[in-house]
Amino acid sequence: MLRGNSASGKSSVAAGLRERFGRGLALVAQDNLRRVVLRERDRPGAANIGLIDLTARYALDAGYHVVVEGILYADHYGDMLAALRADHRGPTHGYYLDVPFAETLARHATKPIADDVGETRLRDWYRERDLLPGGVETVIGADSTLAATVDRVMLESGLARLPSRDR
Repeated sequence: MLRGNSASGKSSVAAGLRERFGRGLALVAQDNLRRVVLRERDRPGAANIGLIDLTARYALDAGYHVVVEGILYADHYGDMLAALRADHRGPTHGYYLDVPFAETLARHATKPIADDVGETRLRDWYRERDLLPGGVETVIGADSTLAATVDRVMLESGLARLPSRDR
């Protein structure tokens, strides 16, 4: 699980994990399911929460390793993520990418949606250290490079020792 504010690097880390691991790693991206598939606003009880859960469970049951990534606000998604963690038969790892708002603004300026989503909207979305309860996430700071973060997740999750489906 990769969580954090907008422009914290979640999607880039997820893509790096997929590239490094190869086939057999499913990416369950909140933005894709919520914004693209359902075209839904992020609110408590929204349909995307169940869709994220079902998609992750389906991929796990089909033998994939799964990365669930997104902002995934603790108050909206926490119960679903806790149930998913509790029900998962294998090891589960959670990471929170902790990026200060000033750095979020700088990173956001490089994104294609930067012209459409301004500082005010980004500030409305931003939640400082929106961690899940129980210490279930490893906090990774903004000083960790993309490569270092991907390396860390690969090693700590055990993905670095597992074969992909490429073979």
